[in-house]
Amino acid sequence: MLSEASQRLADDHVALDEVLSQLQTGLNSGDVAGSHSQLDLFWARLAVHIRAEHLHLFPAVIHGLSCTSVEQAFSLTLSEAQTSVERLRADHYFFMHELAHAIGILRDLLKATDRHAVDDGMRTVRDAVLEIEKRLVLHNELEENKIYRWATAILNEQEQTDLATQITAELANPPSRFSLDDWSNK
Repeated sequence: MLSEASQRLADDHVALDEVLSQLQTGLNSGDVAGSHSQLDLFWARLAVHIRAEHLHLFPAVIHGLSCTSVEQAFSLTLSEAQTSVERLRADHYFFMHELAHAIGILRDLLKATDRHAVDDGMRTVRDAVLEIEKRLVLHNELEENKIYRWATAILNEQEQTDLATQITAELANPPSRFSLDDWSNK
């Protein structure tokens, strides 16, 4: 069983997958404006999720593992955790970079009049989103099967409560350009 914080983040993966699916539907239909809106929402939701992990989850896991008795009790090393966190951070950088590039393409397509240019741009964005999705599947498996479980196993009850409060606050803090209905994807 996952801690409240870890479960909250795992549930957010499911919510992000729903937004990603809606984005892909828009991209496949050729709807530039709708795709731009959905991509902006996905990008922002993923950025908020990443922020919660970077500011709270990763430091909590690394700090929790810095105690040698914890390492021995869970057959887990600080080095292994640091390597996993570095890989996850690299993925996060990749996601944000690719999404920023894709949003730029769609922003330009909103003004485009040449159908060929629009089709090419949409194809480029679709390909980028598919690549992100493939990498996200492996990324989420690592988070859910290692980092989230480690946080559940190594943090004491008070640390888990504090982490859950921090994660919940981060995930509930959308950029001001989104209404609560948009953010909750209703």
